[in-house]
This record gives sequence, structure tokens and C-alpha cells, in this order.
Amino acid sequence: MIPQTVDVETPELVVLTYTVAGVGSRAAAALIDYLISVLFIIMLFVLFVAMGAGGVMAGASPDAAVGWAMAVLAMAQFIVLWGYYVLFEALADGQTPGKRYMKLRVVRDGGLSITFGASAVRNLVRIIDMQPAFFYGVGIFSVAFQKEGKRLGDIAAGTLVVKEEALAAPAVAIPRREGDAPPMPTALHTALTDREFDLLDHFAKRSPELAPEVRARFAASFHDQLAHALKGVEGDTEASRLLRLHADEARARAAGAAARHGTGAARERHAIIATNAPRWAGFSNRLAAARKGGLRRLGEDGVREFVQEYRELTADLARLRTASKGASVPEVFYLNRLVAAAHNLLYRRRAIPTGDIAVFLFDTVPREIRASARPILLAAALLFTPMAVAGIAVARDADAAAAFLPPQMFDRVEDGLRAAERGTGYVDVPEIYRPTMASQLIANNIQVAFLAFAAGISAGILTVFVLVMNGVSIGAVIGLYVAKGIPGLMLAFIAPHGPFELSAICIAGGAGLLLGKALVLPGNRTRRRALVENAQRAARLVAGSVLLLLFAGLIEGFVSPIPYWPLALKLVFAATMLVLLYVYLRLGAGRAPLAGVRAPRAP
Repeated sequence: MIPQTVDVETPELVVLTYTVAGVGSRAAAALIDYLISVLFIIMLFVLFVAMGAGGVMAGASPDAAVGWAMAVLAMAQFIVLWGYYVLFEALADGQTPGKRYMKLRVVRDGGLSITFGASAVRNLVRIIDMQPAFFYGVGIFSVAFQKEGKRLGDIAAGTLVVKEEALAAPAVAIPRREGDAPPMPTALHTALTDREFDLLDHFAKRSPELAPEVRARFAASFHDQLAHALKGVEGDTEASRLLRLHADEARARAAGAAARHGTGAARERHAIIATNAPRWAGFSNRLAAARKGGLRRLGEDGVREFVQEYRELTADLARLRTASKGASVPEVFYLNRLVAAAHNLLYRRRAIPTGDIAVFLFDTVPREIRASARPILLAAALLFTPMAVAGIAVARDADAAAAFLPPQMFDRVEDGLRAAERGTGYVDVPEIYRPTMASQLIANNIQVAFLAFAAGISAGILTVFVLVMNGVSIGAVIGLYVAKGIPGLMLAFIAPHGPFELSAICIAGGAGLLLGKALVLPGNRTRRRALVENAQRAARLVAGSVLLLLFAGLIEGFVSPIPYWPLALKLVFAATMLVLLYVYLRLGAGRAPLAGVRAPRAP
């Protein structure tokens, strides 16, 4: 199978050719990562047991210790499920352990290192790529039928997965020490053209494996084709004469002689290789050391020298490409790999300072939410309109709820009627289990937000479906409680966390609609460019949604179920949350527009 390749242009205006990772190697890397994730979860379960036992030994009641241990386990499992790929790719420069073992790396279009935003986008869209039912049918189909081997997540993030195998330098016929000048060629040009030498080289390498009669038959054929170059070449048989010619030709090329019939820049090819091959080998050794220990271990002078050598190699690669006239030349392949690896190392994303995270969450994200007001408001309409319609319909006819809700919800309403008689809350959750409830709610709600965002890759169609169906479900539940005459019970539960949770769903839905807009209405941009740019904006919205859902989950787990808080107090709490939400959304007001966001037109 011929490997897929993709060309990217570096900031030095040098074209690098990457080999795209195939489905097989990516699947193997994914299997390794999956096994590591399973081991993590097993370790977390052991930790869960230890935390429960440790809490009891420290004097806590068994139920309380188990409750907190289960909460930690639930959140940790969620982090492993969604954070494993994002964190490894962002912090390890595009490599999870599985990708590292398979010598794969995720890079951005252009060969630059992957960022947190790009890693988040490609891995959140994994929800769609893994369909149906974790078999990755969508992703495999996308990878198999694209030149760049991109799944939908890579298309949205502007990333690609490339092979990064270490290659040995091409064999040199005349061994020399590094720094020695190449020997003078014995002739001004070789006796064979490059095409003829490639043919002879293939015969020379296969000759020892061939049966004598087969070798003789091939030798006779090649002997006739290369008769013009065999004059004066001694040997007992035709095969021996061909092998002698091959050795002479290899020696001439290693010494820098021009190829026969070579014109223009093509005449320089062997001279470029002969002159610079020792320097390339030396740089390969320094590159290997730098990749293991990082550029810092080279010291200031070492980094300066490394950068200078990298620039020299980019010039060598450009000259060699020109001299090779686009032909598949082993030396070009080797030098391209060196330059590509050095390029990834030099342009690797540095560690993010802690202060930058705070700026991102409390300045960049609120500004993006304001800048994306239109898709967020549209998402709100798609959520609240079906919610109101379903709520009114069920409130007028309780039997209509059967079309929208599962049977379990009717049992919960009956429990609610009894709870109203007893004066307890919407859900009777013992205090010791509230940590577990909070962690499960956070995990579930964040996954809904991820789905609303990732579904935007379907031109926004699935995002609309997610928003409408969630609106219908919530509205039907509220309407059912109204029909049964206990709306206050539901309102007392929803009010405390509702401002954060419902706002977060709308923001995540707006993120999905941003993706859909890029595909449907890209403007004066290509659809692919619009998708990548809008996905980066959408990633900021998802970060804001996750932040709000963290607080919403905590409130829903610890505050909303409190049975002895009167409705008025919970409404006051909800109003306070609305004020805090408004303050958060106004952070960073008056600052310059974010990159990729158009400033509003002047009136």
C-alpha cells in the first residue's frame, strides 16, 4: 500500500512532506490508550476502596466516607474518559502513550504543535466520530476517504495525525569522518542516468536472493539495456560486470559526480548529498538528544547552534528538492524527516502559565460569550420554545406527558405528591449521598454540553435536535408537576441551579451552531477554514459552559435538595446566582475584540 503524504509549508517557506498515519496504526494506538485508561480506572477503584476504609479509620461514619469516595471515583472516571486524550496531546506535544509507542503525532495544519484548544475540539468531536456505538464507523469512514487521513474531529480542529518514525541515514559508499571534505569525483559525471542507476541498484540488492538461473536471466536483460556504460568494465559473467558497474556508480555519486544527462539544478544533486551528508548525520544525533531531554538541556549556545543548523538544513532540503525535480529520492525523504522533526521541536508549544488559565476563564471566555450572543440566543430559543410548548401542553392534559417522558418519571411524580404531603423536597437525598449526586450530575450535564457542541459538525442539524429534545423533556416534566398541582415542589428544586445550568446548555448549543454556521454560511472563507476558525471560538464557549456546569452541579447536589429551605429563600438564592452570572458575563468588557471575532460595525 502506497503511504499517503501531505505537504505543509513552514514559516521558513520550506515545504515539508509528512506521511499520514493510516487507519491500522491509529487503531493500534487507540487500543493501547484504551488499555491504559482501563488500568487507570482500576487504580481509581482501588483508591475508592482505600478512601472509604481510610475515612472510617479517621472517625467518619461509614456512609459518609463511602459517599465522598464514590463522588471522587465518579469525577475521576469522567476526567479519565474525557481528559486523557486532551491532556496528553496538549501537554506531550501531540502524543498520547499509544501514539508515542506507534510513532504517531498530532500536529496542526502547517506542521505546528497542537494547542489545548485544537486538542479539545478534535477530542470532543470524538462523540460523533465514535458512532455507531463506540465502533468509530464515522471516524474510520472519514479517515479512509480523505487524502489527509482526517476524522471529523481533525477537520474541525485543523489537525492531522502523522507518522514520525526515525529513519537511518542513506548508506554512503565511501565512509568518512564527520567534518572531512568529500573526495574528488573520479569523473565529471556518472555513466548512468538516475533512472538507470535505480534499476541497477534494485538488481544489485535483490541479486543475492535470486536463484542462479533467474539471476542470469535478469543480468542478460540489464546487460543489453546498460551496454553503453559497460564498456571497459571487467567481470567473468554478465552479473559480475553489472555488480562492478553498480559499485563504480555508487562511488561516483557518493563523491558528488553529476548524473549522466542531468541538466540545470539536477546536476548538483549528488554533490549536495556528498558534501552535506556528514553534517546531516551529526544533526540527526543532536536532534535525538534534544528530543529526549528538551532544548533546555542544550544550553543557550547549544540552542543557538541548533537553530542555525536547522536553517541550514532547510536550505539543503530546498536545494535537494529542486535538484531532484520532484522524484522520489531517499535522501530527500531522509532530510525531510530531519527537518520535520526539528521543526516540531522548535515550534513546540511551551507550558501554559497558571495565570494564563485564569485570564482565559475570566476574561477570554466571557468576551467570547458576548461576541457569540446571536448563536447563543438562537440556541436559547431552540431550548425554551419547545420547553414552553411541551410544558403548556402537559399542564393542560397530564396524559400527554406519556408521549414525551419515560414511565419512571410518572413514578417520581407520585413520589413528589407524597413528598408534598410530608413537606419534604423534590428528591429525598440523604446528606451523605449528596457528594455522589453532585459528581454524577456534573458529569452527565457536561456530557450533554459536549454533545450539543460536537453535533454542530452535522451542519448544526444534530445540535438543533439535541436542544429541542432537551427542551421538550424539561418542559414536559415541569408541565406534569403543574398538572398534578405541585409546581412549587419542582420550582424549589430547579430555581437554585437553573440559572447556571440552563445558561450553560444554551452556551454549548451556541458553540454547536457556530460549527454549523461555518459549514452552511462560511462567508468569504472556505468551509474548511471557516470550520477551523469557528471551532476555536466554539471551544471557548464550551470552556465557559463547563465552568458554569461545575457550579450548577455542586448547587444541584448540595443546595437544591435541601427540604427545609422555603421556596422564597431558594428564589432569593436563584436571584443571587443570576447576579453573579451577569457579573461573570461582563468581565473583560471594553477590551479589544478577540482574534477571529469581527468587531461590530459603527452606526
